[in-house]
Amino acid sequence: MMLRPHIAYRLGQLHIEEVALERIARRYGTPTYVYSRAALSEGFRAYADACRGHDALVCYAVKASSNLAILQLLAHLGAGFDIVSAGELERVLAAGGDPAKIIFSGVGKTAAELGRALEVGIGCFNVESFSELHRLDAVARDARARAPVSLRINPDVDPKTHPYIATGLKDTKFGIPIEDALAAYREAARLPHLEVVGIDCHIGSQLLEEEPLIAAVDRLTGLVDRLELEQIAIRHIDVGGGIGIAYQAEETVAVGSFVKRVLARIADWRRARHGGSPLRVLFEPGRSVVGNAGLLLARVEYLKPGHEKNYAIVDAAMNDLLRPSLYEAWHEVVPFQEGQAGAKRWDVVGPICESGDWLARDRELSLAEGDLLAFLSAGAYGMSMASHYNSRPLAAEVMVDRDTIHEIRAREPISALFAQEKLLPLTR
Repeated sequence: MMLRPHIAYRLGQLHIEEVALERIARRYGTPTYVYSRAALSEGFRAYADACRGHDALVCYAVKASSNLAILQLLAHLGAGFDIVSAGELERVLAAGGDPAKIIFSGVGKTAAELGRALEVGIGCFNVESFSELHRLDAVARDARARAPVSLRINPDVDPKTHPYIATGLKDTKFGIPIEDALAAYREAARLPHLEVVGIDCHIGSQLLEEEPLIAAVDRLTGLVDRLELEQIAIRHIDVGGGIGIAYQAEETVAVGSFVKRVLARIADWRRARHGGSPLRVLFEPGRSVVGNAGLLLARVEYLKPGHEKNYAIVDAAMNDLLRPSLYEAWHEVVPFQEGQAGAKRWDVVGPICESGDWLARDRELSLAEGDLLAFLSAGAYGMSMASHYNSRPLAAEVMVDRDTIHEIRAREPISALFAQEKLLPLTR
């Protein structure tokens, strides 16, 4: 069993920081997402501390986990934000984030989204196609403004991750192929209502090796050299995010050493090619900041032993934690009570009417009906991917700060599921 930072057994009971999970279950029910403020802060500071003394900005990827309290805490710690929708933009603003430290990524930005982001004065648009360049230029023209742009370049680097979360290869929808990058930058520089300020890439998520990331950085710096020969000045280089976390016993990239390596590599390149002229560096971490800071707390409703499989049916489901069904992702499952005897192999499943509704398979657990279970490393892409499938309300969310519990999202009432729906006038 591999526990996570700030999660431990104390007197045989599972705690997050100084709070027993049973206390949370009694007060807020299950399923509930539970986060450690200390772990979240440490996840961000691993980047921020490595950036100290450099012109660098850490932009948290909001899609990983977007609760207002999480965004508020990160803004308080000095984070910028990487967003992919108008909804994420409004969340960051509501949480007190600085618009000038927001970068807007994503392949399908609408004119309304571009206009709103321009209105509030975000730091940069990461543009992903020629069509988007022209749309943003038109939106900026109508707003009588100039939009700061960075082109997201697809460097065709294999990130060595799950194909669903690989974004830097030629056959993905993301970014502008590197062979088209010069033409795209020429077009961006020509358009009167755009201001070229940077270059960006993001090759994928849950990356467990440094070398693909370094290879992508090297391709970007080579492209910057070619751009500057054409008098297209670049003020920042955005190396993306994607560093993975240990869900089982994977060997992961050490955040601090990786960030320092990237900063040193870019600094050496600038000294060699440009006499040390400054260039800001942006990072877009998400999972590596919040992933291990959160868990999903659930309760065993029924045990269903069988001839082929033993099923533990819990009150959480694929609508609460989609990653196992979507990616066949692995989450450590740990019981509230330590060291219980009589373990069996169980598939831990939810109540949704889908055979794909499972959270963990073939786990050695000692279980009884009514037991609490914690699904670890659920801070990233857990609640942010949750849905109402089977008309199930969204779970509660709480943040633990040492011995204090803060409710940061109340459990959704069933009435909210259809509050925006309307009945037909059945007059015939």
